[in-house]
Amino acid sequence: MKADLSLYLVASRGKFSDDEFLTKLKLAIAGGVSIVQLREKELCASEIYKLGLKVKKLCEEFGVKFIINDRVDIALALDCDGVHLGQDDLPINKARQMLGKNKIIGLSVKKLEQLEFIQDADYLGCGAICTSSTKESEIIPIEILCEICNSVKIPVVAIGGIDENSIFKLKNVNISGIAVSRAIMKAKDSKFAANKLKNAFFSIKN
Repeated sequence: MKADLSLYLVASRGKFSDDEFLTKLKLAIAGGVSIVQLREKELCASEIYKLGLKVKKLCEEFGVKFIINDRVDIALALDCDGVHLGQDDLPINKARQMLGKNKIIGLSVKKLEQLEFIQDADYLGCGAICTSSTKESEIIPIEILCEICNSVKIPVVAIGGIDENSIFKLKNVNISGIAVSRAIMKAKDSKFAANKLKNAFFSIKN
């Protein structure tokens, strides 16, 4: 998989207009976001598809990968770069059959036992690392994150409540990136916020 996972933005439109949302994304990408996941839990399929077309165009313009959360059908319809699946979504082997070998498939994990079922995944999203205001999720200890990273040969992205302060909990953990939402989407200046997070990530990797 050829994808830069260093600063992975999980983006939801929320109360923004489409134009406001796309401007946020454009600034975030300019600040260092390397891959964008569109995560829309409240929109119907046609709304996600229409919004996805706009996000795909923006991501292609700036050369960053574009992923759809959960919905393999919409990822197929958009012909985007891939999909991110949770433990309760379509089985990953079925998603791979549908999407083919060249698309990116990410999988959420939080337990070592779940590593038995990661065949066909290109990367893992592991968390929550901290309390998140955008998604209720069980907090996993850093020790478990380290064990997961050391047990797999594919990239691991830490997710869940990560911001410029909590990121330093991840120093010396063998992650390939951080996934954030609130820290960029709720920031007044998404370009500045993204840039600070990108620099913070590389500082903990050195």
